[in-house]
Amino acid sequence: MMYSLLAVAGGGALGAAARYLVYVATTSVFGLEAPVATLAVNVIGSFLMGLWIEAVALALNVSQQAQLFFVVGVLGSFTTFSAFALDFATLYERGRLVLCVLYAGASVVLSIGALFAGLLAAREYL
Repeated sequence: MMYSLLAVAGGGALGAAARYLVYVATTSVFGLEAPVATLAVNVIGSFLMGLWIEAVALALNVSQQAQLFFVVGVLGSFTTFSAFALDFATLYERGRLVLCVLYAGASVVLSIGALFAGLLAAREYL
């Protein structure tokens, strides 16, 4: 358990640092008008998640700690959207198309709704 926790924490530090570097790079090029950094980390992270998962399935023999380090730690702190994309792809590849649509819709609507609920709660009570 402790090695797994350390693997996630170490990967998380690297993923967070990488996310910040993407933010710095994209805002210096595109400014702050559009959330280019968020889009960039979501696309890059999703690509890396697909690449990693398939490489592990087809060719790589990695430890559980290596999986946790990269998937949960690095990619989890770089972008949580990559985890969402993997969950969606897993459902899709299992032929669960209705559940794919429900999952995607619920994730977007409920997450944005929860954000607005948090905004309203803070405005009301702070």
